[in-house]
Amino acid sequence: MAEDQEKDLQKFLKNVDEITNLIQGMNSDDPAVQEKAVLETEKRLLLTEEDNDEDECRTTLDKTMISPSPAPAKSADEINSEAFLASLEKDAKERAKRRRENKALADALKEKGNEAFACGDYETAVLCYSEGLEKLKDMTVLYTNRAQAYIKLGDYQKALVDCDWALKCDEKCTKAYFHMGKAHLALKSYSESRECFQKILELNPKLQTQVKDCLNQVDLREKAELQEKKAHELLDSGKNTAVSTKNLLETLSKPDQIPLFYAGGIEILTEMMTDCTEQTLFRTHNGFSIIGDNEVIRRCFSTGGKDAVEETVCVSALRLWQAVCSGNEENQRLLVVHPDMGRLLPSLVASGVAAVRQESLALLLQLAQTPHGRGLIVSHLHLTRLLEALMSFLDLSDKKANAAMGLLTDLALDERFQIWFQANLPGALPTLTGVLKRDPKVTSASALCQCIAVMGNLSAGAAAQRQMSGCAEFGDACLGLLARCEENADLFREVIYSLLGLMMNLCLQCPLVSEVWAMEVSRRCMSLLNSQDGGILTRAAGVLSRTLPSSLKIVEEALRGGVVKKMVKFLKTGGPTASHYAIKTLAICTNSVHQAREEVISLDKKLSVLMKLLTSEDEILVGNAALCLGNCMEVPNVASSLLKTDIVKVLLKHAGGDAQTAVQLNAGIALGKLCTAEPRFATQLRELHGMEILHSTTKHIKDS
Repeated sequence: MAEDQEKDLQKFLKNVDEITNLIQGMNSDDPAVQEKAVLETEKRLLLTEEDNDEDECRTTLDKTMISPSPAPAKSADEINSEAFLASLEKDAKERAKRRRENKALADALKEKGNEAFACGDYETAVLCYSEGLEKLKDMTVLYTNRAQAYIKLGDYQKALVDCDWALKCDEKCTKAYFHMGKAHLALKSYSESRECFQKILELNPKLQTQVKDCLNQVDLREKAELQEKKAHELLDSGKNTAVSTKNLLETLSKPDQIPLFYAGGIEILTEMMTDCTEQTLFRTHNGFSIIGDNEVIRRCFSTGGKDAVEETVCVSALRLWQAVCSGNEENQRLLVVHPDMGRLLPSLVASGVAAVRQESLALLLQLAQTPHGRGLIVSHLHLTRLLEALMSFLDLSDKKANAAMGLLTDLALDERFQIWFQANLPGALPTLTGVLKRDPKVTSASALCQCIAVMGNLSAGAAAQRQMSGCAEFGDACLGLLARCEENADLFREVIYSLLGLMMNLCLQCPLVSEVWAMEVSRRCMSLLNSQDGGILTRAAGVLSRTLPSSLKIVEEALRGGVVKKMVKFLKTGGPTASHYAIKTLAICTNSVHQAREEVISLDKKLSVLMKLLTSEDEILVGNAALCLGNCMEVPNVASSLLKTDIVKVLLKHAGGDAQTAVQLNAGIALGKLCTAEPRFATQLRELHGMEILHSTTKHIKDS
């Protein structure tokens, strides 16, 4: 008995130690320790409840038996242990309730902090996030948000501390690593910054593009620091060029001089920017601020109608920026991120002064040569205004217009520009529509062709496609330009080709702008099918294949225009792309009008063209050929002409093969029509166990 009491006492003391440790853990300032203690407490309470449940079950069973002797009285230690656990359970429930209340308060403070952050009031944001953390110490997002606010305030050490706390709460928090990487970068701890960004990639490989951009930023900043170190060594050595750069910038920093004073100094400075060292000295001695913030120079930039002196100052500054930014990524960044540059550079590109327009375009072309520079343009310039400015070059000489469209082409290939374009298309659409309304006779044809090609590439995105095709004015402008170019098709061949590419994408959307529009597009394409240009022929056939399904009237008019004959000719002599469009067109026509079936038979009496397509490896060709063949089986006596061919084997192979569902379905339908029109094919089908194959295929199609 004494031994049992000793065991009970040891058990009770062990419980007290464990419970004391749990209480200390729940009161810890470390969110991770606190969270672990809460989980252990909940687990302990759950086990206690299970033990109690088991005791209750045993008691229930005991009632069905002969009454046992009275249970021994519980010791004082056991009573104290149970009371302590009951108290702990009550305390845990109260804590859970307070946590829910504090979570609601912390969420509200987080939203308030986010609003302040969005308004640029970072101090208030920090206060809100801090108050939220007083309510809930393990709320990860409050640490990462406060870290971001600290970075905006330049307090990078505090940002790092917050990121550490966020990672204690959630070791897989990518936002914490992101802000930590930014803070280390600002502190010039390049290795630590790289480690943070690479850790993000380990946690989430899908963020590869974003991480790559961040790592590029680290490389560029480290490169800039090395440049600055070398430049300062040169300056300390007293070399003439370095000293002259510094002295000349000090001279140019004098305020309220006449414009020609600044123009002369800027031109001398431009001649000195011959290598990276001089470019770096320009940057480290506040060259961008000295030039960009000078009131006299700013007035020369902003004046609408510039006189000769103002024009000279403006052109000189643009040439200087080209010189200091050539191959120097950090200088490019400092130039473009200047608050005024977002609107200033697009306005200079649109300037009425030829020299200003030319030099500002040259500066942007220089920036756009690298992904880094294109990223700066997309992120910091007013792109809608830049788009408008570039379109104004279409009225100029071929050389200038092509240069402007070359810049647009480079930007349009950048994923960031494409994202901007989709999000801001409503604002850009009037400008693009205006381009399509131009008279090609007074516009640079080659530049217009480039511009339309860019529109075509951008319209490949589903979101942009919907907005473009949904704008009646844009669709009408496409038709109008196509009509004007047709008047002199030889001269505007490239424009027509690009325009058809754009219209092919627009016709992917259903329904089209209108049946009237689709009818007019089909008429234009039927006319272009008489062209001698293979590229135009192919694209016209492509557009036609996408407008014909819009209306039976369009199909009937196309039939009267000889579309079947033209498409059969394409299939006999055209390339793979033309064949795609041609067989699709024939499938549409034969599916809608009996006359089209008869015409196909008259032009291809043995159906050798369709039979050849059925042996193709291209499933699109096979599927449409099977559909067209099945339609033609409705013409009397046609099926009998195929008795000596292996048509049943060919169609059965496609119907029971692994091709896409549309191919299987069309091949199966063609087989059915073939056997209906000519019973002898049904005998062949049975001999080849075709019915079993078709039943299996039909079931597979239904299941899928």
